[in-house]
Amino acid sequence: MLRNAMTVDVEDYFQVQAFAHHVSRGDWDGFPLRVEHSTNRILDAFDQAGVKATFFALGWVAERCPALVRRIVADGHELASHGWDHTQVFTQTPEGFRSDIRRTRHVLEEIGGVAVTGYRAATFSITKQTMWVYPILQEEGYVYSSSVNPIRHDLYGIPDASRTPFRPRPDGVVEIPMTTVRLLGRNWPCSGGGYFRLLPDALYRTGLARVNREGMPGIFYFHPWEIDPEQPRIPNVRLKSRLRHYTNLSRMEPALRALLRDFAWDRMDRVYAAALPQLTERAMRSTATEAATA
Repeated sequence: MLRNAMTVDVEDYFQVQAFAHHVSRGDWDGFPLRVEHSTNRILDAFDQAGVKATFFALGWVAERCPALVRRIVADGHELASHGWDHTQVFTQTPEGFRSDIRRTRHVLEEIGGVAVTGYRAATFSITKQTMWVYPILQEEGYVYSSSVNPIRHDLYGIPDASRTPFRPRPDGVVEIPMTTVRLLGRNWPCSGGGYFRLLPDALYRTGLARVNREGMPGIFYFHPWEIDPEQPRIPNVRLKSRLRHYTNLSRMEPALRALLRDFAWDRMDRVYAAALPQLTERAMRSTATEAATA
């Protein structure tokens, strides 16, 4: 059975882009932190299913939850970067971006004790105008990005991007785009996230099975807050954002457990190893060790 990549974007409920105009980063420490408990529940589910995954963690979260980062690594999962504080890439300067990813990688490696070679931008916010990120990522020690969603969306997306791993810049890292299904002349989302909660999960299953029949692995992503229906509600949020964030939270965990059972899953660095010839020797040793003990 073809292995797909299971991924988790480790951020808390008050850090999402949909609430950015309602919650200031300066106020984040005043909110109850729920990400550690929810992520531990995810780790328990993965352990019960025998699944390894990639966790793209915010540096802000890692700094406050070091025990969680250590458990991710100890359980055999890949630790990767989601940037420091969920700042969208297209709002950053090259110097600001470099500082962000350098700081995050340093903190994650210091806490986790493993090489961090993967990166995912906040809200898939790499655009055609920010291709300068790829050589910076390579210069800062990263090997791949999974930050482009080749769909049409009001918040993100590069619809004409490749649907398979590609190198946007010859002097930069490999981009592993989010999974899509090609139908009626356009790409349709097939990577989980909010679509998985908002639409019948049979649509995702059908799409992933089709991608696998084409000989391609798929990517599934979600967030710890998506299995936390008891999370505090952010006031005064517009209807569209409320629907995107809160719809079907209670059904997410059982649907996730069914996916873990019915498809084959693994870490990004192992699923896409053939597309990542630049993995450092240190990262390759780590991957080989985890594979031997899995």
